[in-house]
Amino acid sequence: MKRIAAWCMRNYFLLRSTQKNDKESVFRTQAHLLKEIVTKNKDTEFGTHYSFSEIQSQKQWEENIPVQKYEDFSSYIKRMLAGEENILCPGQVAMFSKSSGTTGDRSKYLPVTKDSLKYNHYKAGRDIYSYYFNQFPKSTLFEDKGSVLSLGGSLERNENNILIGDVSALIMSELPVWAERYRSPSLDTALMKTWDKKIPAIIEDAKHDNVTHLAGVPTWFVPLLEQLMEEEQINDIRKVWPNMELFIHGAVAFDPYIPVFNKLLPEGTRYLEVYNASEGFFAIQDSNINKEMLLLTDHGVYYEFILIEEYRRGNMSAISIEDVVFGKEYAIIITTLSGLYRYDLGDTVVFTSLAPYRIKITGRTKQFINLCGEELMVMNAEEAVRKVSETHSCIVEHFSVAPKFATEKEQACHQWVIEFKIPPNSISAFKEGLDECLRALNSDYDAKRSGDIALGMIDVVSVPKGTFMSWLASKDKLGGQHKVPRLSQDRECIEELIKFIEV
Repeated sequence: MKRIAAWCMRNYFLLRSTQKNDKESVFRTQAHLLKEIVTKNKDTEFGTHYSFSEIQSQKQWEENIPVQKYEDFSSYIKRMLAGEENILCPGQVAMFSKSSGTTGDRSKYLPVTKDSLKYNHYKAGRDIYSYYFNQFPKSTLFEDKGSVLSLGGSLERNENNILIGDVSALIMSELPVWAERYRSPSLDTALMKTWDKKIPAIIEDAKHDNVTHLAGVPTWFVPLLEQLMEEEQINDIRKVWPNMELFIHGAVAFDPYIPVFNKLLPEGTRYLEVYNASEGFFAIQDSNINKEMLLLTDHGVYYEFILIEEYRRGNMSAISIEDVVFGKEYAIIITTLSGLYRYDLGDTVVFTSLAPYRIKITGRTKQFINLCGEELMVMNAEEAVRKVSETHSCIVEHFSVAPKFATEKEQACHQWVIEFKIPPNSISAFKEGLDECLRALNSDYDAKRSGDIALGMIDVVSVPKGTFMSWLASKDKLGGQHKVPRLSQDRECIEELIKFIEV
């Protein structure tokens, strides 16, 4: 019976259709989706305010509705959390994902509807397996009740019976019965709130299952796998899960974690990147040949894009997918089935292919450092860390960078707070190598570093292992969608980290 079930699962994913990727199909699908969203939501308070009933074209859509940030929706969302109906969506929205994005104190509450789960998150989840099995048709992911080990957040209900939690927890709580059978740990364990109790409980639950693949944020799998290997006194995870095959990862750039997982997961493990967030599921790595991800254009998200140069000048004129250009960096603007309209997602991407539309995440609109025109981007920092770590045979587990402003005695520079899993033999040599990599990757940074005139040598602060997780725990921000910003224009995050280790 188990073999028959696995055969059925594999063939279902092999045979189900995925999105059509030719340009005409993409344009037609996106245009139809916009029309559907406008029509469905024209009688909501937001739709009435912005005259959805009058919108007949892309141009009218742009003219009627300015690009929105979370703050523009917050007053609507506050009322929706109080149980009011027909605000951003028809009827009452009964679920909200809670996300701080980075570690700021203010949380974001983002509406999640049954339609957004069905046509976005769950549809994309099925696509992951369709793309995977089409590449590896002999995969045994589901044989002998093979399970995915997924890490969720937690859920709670507010005083108005509205369900609030990490989007991963909401997805798990609404999974159909057949899908729940192929997931580990138990739902009760997966939704536990306290992470210092949750990780041991997950290990106890899952170590007896046939876990064949992992799915989640790399950051949170590191302590779980380390603790499991320590408890079982093993150096090969296949001694617990002999059929381990795949890691589906997302939410943070994976390159800095590659050395970590090369030690934690067995040789031959496959990796597949996805682009999912509290606001929606946007892209999947559909080929093992390259790391780019296919943009999901028929999954309930209407996309617009703003050239990053224009975005940073304050010009918020967006274009549709028809007008994007290969190799250009854009800020993403999304409209969703869950009531976010022309929403500034805060992420930046580059199109690496236009046939089909594939993207690479380059960073965050706010995560860059520009002290004196150097424009250091997240992708520069992550690539430099990866390269210098290989050169110095070390592993960086976490890092965060901020400007260190000039004083009468010290020159302005970039300050790096780094937590090493395996430290380099020489921090000084690592620092020099990191600076050299940054200069090679970013010509503006190189120019500003020339002669130490505008920008001084980077400052590296090495912190003890566990510092970043302990700091997050102190802010009650372990797990879920909480992330430490890689790059910041201000020193708030880095000052807290440094003060935390000094206590």
